[in-house]
Amino acid sequence: MKYTLFLVAFATLAQAADWPIWRGPNHDGISPEKLAGTEVKKLWEAQIGIGFASFTVADGRVYTTGHADDKDTVFCFDATSGKQIWKHDYAADLGDKYYEGGTSATPTIEGGKAYHLSRWGDVFCFDAATGKIVWQKNIQKETGTDIPDWGFAGSPLVDGEKLILNVGKGGTALDKATGKTLWTSEKNSSGYCTPYPITVNGKAQVVLSSGRAYKGVDPANGTVLWEHTWSTSYGVNAADPILSGTQLFISSGYNKGCAVLDLASAEPAEVWRSRVMRNQFNSSVLIEGNLYGSDGDESKSSSLKCIDFATGTEKWSDAGTGFCSLMAADGKLIIMTAKGELIIAKANPAKLEPISRTPVLKGRCWTAPVLANGRIYVRNAAGDMACLSVN
Repeated sequence: MKYTLFLVAFATLAQAADWPIWRGPNHDGISPEKLAGTEVKKLWEAQIGIGFASFTVADGRVYTTGHADDKDTVFCFDATSGKQIWKHDYAADLGDKYYEGGTSATPTIEGGKAYHLSRWGDVFCFDAATGKIVWQKNIQKETGTDIPDWGFAGSPLVDGEKLILNVGKGGTALDKATGKTLWTSEKNSSGYCTPYPITVNGKAQVVLSSGRAYKGVDPANGTVLWEHTWSTSYGVNAADPILSGTQLFISSGYNKGCAVLDLASAEPAEVWRSRVMRNQFNSSVLIEGNLYGSDGDESKSSSLKCIDFATGTEKWSDAGTGFCSLMAADGKLIIMTAKGELIIAKANPAKLEPISRTPVLKGRCWTAPVLANGRIYVRNAAGDMACLSVN
């Protein structure tokens, strides 16, 4: 009996440490795991092709995407050994407008299925264990929705029996079992963030970005519940919002800045607005009332910052870190710099407090690192992927 209970407890713990969706199970970039130490070592590596998609991890497998030879590929690896379990490729344009191009969205794993949205509107549902296609379609061709300048970038969100996509001005929902379109919105360009599920005043909603606004929609039918104009250069509303209570943090680059919206009333009200944090596309994390994130655009001077969620007051700024992406776990920040250095630092609102700094990759590194089941996964734009241990 004790042995059975141990197995159940172990299975529950392992599942809790999975990272099956973009930004993790709580959609906040924070893992419940404990970090075993600070010494970083490379366990295995793979070549996955050009792209910026991050990683999802579930049931001992890790998933990501990349581009090579005029094809996008969805990969599934054994998380322990790095052995390729399956892959699926399909014809796709590189889309290297102003940058390397390649894939953007991270696959979503739920209920034994893997869901993927390409930059050009290809949607796939795979058997997550075998890679067998359950269904596929091109949602852009079906709906005639405008493709954003840099393609669709938000990962699919599973909401009950629906698969919600940031496609169209206010999103699109499919039946997750069949791919049938359940509702869609105006054809104007979407933004680039992943649909973000929240509940405010007992009402479930999904927050989406278009090229010119953030809005909350009813996942049941796509009805717009509220909308807040947020016009960023080139329509790049890409960083994911963050909810605390009834207040929602939004941020974008190109010197636009950030704001906190109070969603308690029918019309959102700005609590504050500032240029103190300008997340171009890498999202911040919120820990004990403090936001940690990359401020500034990749092509200009940028820094790692900590600001107060309630007021927008800057706590500290570190220009030495520069443009970066990050997640958090165990009261620590796991930071990937644009130059390929992995930094583990205490989440300290008083100062940046690095515990370790390890060069792990070369080339451009814009992709958020992922910690899952004691391993950290990183990649660069060229498609060099590495699985790291932290001891």
